[in-house]
Amino acid sequence: MLSIDFIINNKNKVKEALKNKNREADVDKIISLDKKRRELILHSESLRRERNLIAKKHGEKSSIQRGKKIKAQLKLVDGELKRVKDELNNLLSYLVNIPLDSVPVGKDESGNVEIKRWGEIPKFDFTPRSHIEIGESLDLFDTKRGVKVSGFRGYFLKNELAQMHIALLFYVFNKIAKKGYTPMIAPAIVKGFTLFGSGQFPWGEQEVYKLNDNDSYLAGTAEQPVTSYYSDEILAEKELPKKFVAFSPCFRKEAGAYGKDTKGLYRLHEFWKVEQVIISTNDINKSIELHEELQRNTEEVIRELKLPYRVLLMCTGDMGEPQVKKYDIEVWMPSRNSFGEAASNSIMTDFQSRRLNIRYRDKDGKINFVHTLNNTGVASPRILISILENYQQKDGSVLVPELLQQYLPFKKIEPRT
Repeated sequence: MLSIDFIINNKNKVKEALKNKNREADVDKIISLDKKRRELILHSESLRRERNLIAKKHGEKSSIQRGKKIKAQLKLVDGELKRVKDELNNLLSYLVNIPLDSVPVGKDESGNVEIKRWGEIPKFDFTPRSHIEIGESLDLFDTKRGVKVSGFRGYFLKNELAQMHIALLFYVFNKIAKKGYTPMIAPAIVKGFTLFGSGQFPWGEQEVYKLNDNDSYLAGTAEQPVTSYYSDEILAEKELPKKFVAFSPCFRKEAGAYGKDTKGLYRLHEFWKVEQVIISTNDINKSIELHEELQRNTEEVIRELKLPYRVLLMCTGDMGEPQVKKYDIEVWMPSRNSFGEAASNSIMTDFQSRRLNIRYRDKDGKINFVHTLNNTGVASPRILISILENYQQKDGSVLVPELLQQYLPFKKIEPRT
């Protein structure tokens, strides 16, 4: 959410952000409605002041008659004020956050800019197999029976891959917690305000699973419940930044990805993730610093796994509505002969906190909205695709990354006999 004063003072910038993020909203109508809202508030207050003065004139006939007229007028004015506020708030909910000047302008993913690349692309002396072929030959997952039991994009992880999945999540969760991030297990069932607050609603509502219970949804990421943890609260500046590492299942309809990656483990309705969330002061320079910290945390994990990767600075048309700056980390996937997304790292400034009403009191006693940030620690089983394909051997086996061997009773996944 953007403040109405910012919108009034930066009308053209708001319109430009909408255009660059491929979204539409009526900025002029928002400003007009806000003007009407202010006028109605003044009118209502004026009527109330007059009513209070009349109340002091006990029993006067003219005062009684005027009092009745004021009561009727207030009912009309307050009714109109509510209507205007409701319409204004609805329109405000469709405004996007304003990208930083360093963000490239682009219509879609073709406008993203690669800013870093790490690791060597593996060269095989045999024809490498896809993770689907590897998984089938080593009996590591079953999508056929997964679909039978769970529906489209359903899957079972099995045998060594199921163990590796748990080991990897456990390792990353503890690694980031050791850096001073509060470990949390986040709820997967959330109320609608968390999805509105995070910016999932209204734009991404088609991606969310709604439950039969009133106001109950399945979270698409731990970012949603954890960012909402301090909703409607005022924190002390000395408490900030607050850093969290959260583990949770994630659920997404993938409604916008019809026909894409329908086989294998790349695009699923249900997966598991370790998410990093930071709540900080309303200081963009501090947020940029924390954004780089989140980036280092995730890059460390991927480097420890010895997976080649690249970092993209996302353009305006591919970064999402709440973000002012976003990095994507993509890992090398041999079967795709390209990189695939593994993590997304975002600065939201006070866009989410205004929706969630999360504030802090600074050292001078002033109340400010916090800044929020988030980044993937690791998402599985997608990351397992890169591990299986990059660590595959000529004899059909798959080596286990060295950092995970301490958590597993095997160092190699051998072909079944």
